[in-house]
Amino acid sequence: MTLSVTWPQALAWRLERQLVDPIGNLPALEIVRRLGGVQAQVASCAELAIQLRQRTPARNEVAGALSDGSLIKTWGMRGTLHLFAADEAGSYLALLAAGRSWETPAWQRFFGLSPAKIEGLREVVRDVLDGRVLTREEVNAQIVKTRGYEHLAAELKSGWGTLFKPLAWQGDICFGPGRGTRVTFARPEQISSSWQPLPSADEAARPVFLRYFESYGPATPTHVRRWLARGRVSVKQQRAWFATVADEVTKVDVDGEEMYVRSEDVDALAASKGTDSVRLLGGFDEWVLGPGTDDPHVISPNRRAAVSRAAGWIAPIVLVGGVVRGTWRQDADRVAIDWFSESGKPPSAKLGSEVERLGALFGRRLTAELAVVRL
Repeated sequence: MTLSVTWPQALAWRLERQLVDPIGNLPALEIVRRLGGVQAQVASCAELAIQLRQRTPARNEVAGALSDGSLIKTWGMRGTLHLFAADEAGSYLALLAAGRSWETPAWQRFFGLSPAKIEGLREVVRDVLDGRVLTREEVNAQIVKTRGYEHLAAELKSGWGTLFKPLAWQGDICFGPGRGTRVTFARPEQISSSWQPLPSADEAARPVFLRYFESYGPATPTHVRRWLARGRVSVKQQRAWFATVADEVTKVDVDGEEMYVRSEDVDALAASKGTDSVRLLGGFDEWVLGPGTDDPHVISPNRRAAVSRAAGWIAPIVLVGGVVRGTWRQDADRVAIDWFSESGKPPSAKLGSEVERLGALFGRRLTAELAVVRL
């Protein structure tokens, strides 16, 4: 018999799995592992995402984990920068590499690179970085000095790193320690003793899919594909990968929707109860990136534009029971909260407590300023 649960139950269970409610106390490495990576396009947002999931956050913990190689920073899901547990990063990268997005005719035409030229670029970069940590400018200078790659000079200056993503997904390059305000690149196996060679995509699918259902379930295979690649992986590939975990997940009914969780989590999900907990989470948080900002159970379609903004910016959010009920921003010593009017009366006391928690993290006294925003 299929388990039936409500969305409030499902979201409460997900809050617990993601260490949002109740707040956990795992080290940064284990939080990143639990979430299947933490988006780090904005480094401060990645650190905040981790600290808000800890009862007793430690300062500079992320920097320390990057320094000792237990965490690694590279291009990951959806082509964005992520922190990964170094010993697991290869599994996520292997699935992204399997999409072979750089072999599409459009990609080749735009960059003037054939698949053979990309393989050549891999060799150039691996050789340039062998035993060295170099700035973007230093790596770029070596590339454009190589015959056949002179035309890439302008594109290599882009901060988006599009040409480096195929290399990152094949384990050739990752971010190294910063050099002042400049980013650096390195070979992952040379800056992390925890790094593991990339498995085959079929081997990687099982742990990645199970991790997703563990932390973002109940969910569908389509959720996993969108979270992972947003079109860079075919539906056919996704179905084959889901088949690797089909005997380890169980179908559940969530208010009439057919979804899946790990079989070992069914009893915990059934016992879950809805919650009215209030949490402030930062920008680019995995709570919304995991299911996607188009998931109507987390963000009302009428409010998606308030969260998912221009140029890919994801706003800091106010959660009540796992549903986005507003956004917030910090302005000096003030936290300005935009409460969505359709969410009812703002829980002022709980919001104040969350602002105090932010203040403790930021090392300054913060005051809350509440505004009700109508559609």
